[in-house]
Amino acid sequence: MTDRLKDKVAFVTAAGQGIGRATCEAFIAEVLKPRFLPEIKPSDRWNYPIDIRGDWRAGRYRFIQRYRVGGGPNAGQEFDAPFARIDRLGRDRFALNWMRHNGQWIPFEADATTLTEALRLIETVEIFNPH
Repeated sequence: MTDRLKDKVAFVTAAGQGIGRATCEAFIAEVLKPRFLPEIKPSDRWNYPIDIRGDWRAGRYRFIQRYRVGGGPNAGQEFDAPFARIDRLGRDRFALNWMRHNGQWIPFEADATTLTEALRLIETVEIFNPH
């Protein structure tokens, strides 16, 4: 791959996006929610998670945890906190990134991987887990 194209994300067809989105949404419903959000536990003092969802944009799929503000003047408001991202690099080749506490995406050291392997890493490697 040329240096000019090295950091570019490959073009995603509508069919490829649909397959990737469906696979990631099933992963969220069947793996992430039961493991990391089995029940919603409201709090009067702290922000608490209320959902885990995904968002596909421009060849990237972000895994997002949704929070509700528990107390203070903003009680009841909600906000999103992305925690992992899969970038599509080419045909069945994906790169993983995790969200650092300062809002910066950090690439995972592993080489490009398949979607199945990327989802397995999100499930098993702690830096990819929702907080």
